Amino acid sequence: MKKLTKTLYFNLALLMITGCTYNTNQESITASSENRSVSESTEEDATKTSESMSISEVEETDTDDAGDTSSEDSGNNGLEDGPPGEHSDSDTGDPEEVETRTQYSNEQIEYARVWLQLGANQIIDGLYVEHIPAGTPLNPNDDTSVSYPKAVIQLAGSRLVDGSVTYSSNGDGTINVYNVPLRWDGQYPAGKKFYTDIIKNTQLVSIEQGDDEKIIELIKLLEVNVQ
Repeated sequence: MKKLTKTLYFNLALLMITGCTYNTNQESITASSENRSVSESTEEDATKTSESMSISEVEETDTDDAGDTSSEDSGNNGLEDGPPGEHSDSDTGDPEEVETRTQYSNEQIEYARVWLQLGANQIIDGLYVEHIPAGTPLNPNDDTSVSYPKAVIQLAGSRLVDGSVTYSSNGDGTINVYNVPLRWDGQYPAGKKFYTDIIKNTQLVSIEQGDDEKIIELIKLLEVNVQ
């Protein structure tokens, strides 16, 4: 009986020791598991933070690159376009065209344009301009001649073959052309009707702008005589 009782106490003590050891191991396992979880959570948070920082740095780099690109583009545009108000050489007018517009009078340009359009001969040594006042007879050598009702201009070359143009200007780009010769030849007196018909049958002509280079050449040949 005493032996059985000792055996029972021994087993009970052993069971208690085993239970304590088991609990201790369980607590150790649990603590280890919790530590591992905390460590893994910490590592995961660190990884996420690192990734977030990397993404942020990439975005900042992209933004800086975009800013640098815009700045470079802006600088290039300024160099290529040049300062405001500057024009290329192609915008500069031809010197002869500028000369036509700025160095000659409207009257000189008109004489040249009329001859360029109506002159019989364009290859001339000189372009002679005579201002004839109103009231001057068409043919001073004929007593039956009527007079010009208004002042006229007579253009002529240095030779008879060059021809002549006698006209009055209307001031609106048109002229009235009189069909009179530079030199009157024929039988006189011709009669008043003959001269009256010339005045009545003046031709209204619209003068074209003409070629500037040719106009300049003619202007340089002008010799003006005012009566």
